[in-house]
Amino acid sequence: MTEHFFTWGDLVTYGGAVMAVLIITEFTKDLPGIRKIPTRIWAYMVALVLLVPAAVFTADTIRAEDVLLCLVNGVLVAMAAVGSFHSVQEQLK
Repeated sequence: MTEHFFTWGDLVTYGGAVMAVLIITEFTKDLPGIRKIPTRIWAYMVALVLLVPAAVFTADTIRAEDVLLCLVNGVLVAMAAVGSFHSVQEQLK
């Protein structure tokens, strides 16, 4: 992944999705209007905005269960992204 920008294929992997959500969440969480939203909720919203289109663009067909799995996987991705950031912050203190 270090040789190119994100692709839809990168975003459907766990590591790629976590990294993208972490970067986008940290970059945008202090914007007006967004700063009122708890970070973990904002990270989940970012995860959904990335995971659902990634699933659509990388699959031959998209089914309702695929979208439902994006809702569940979004929780895992958001929790990992927020947890990773807090873990790094703790190490820097």
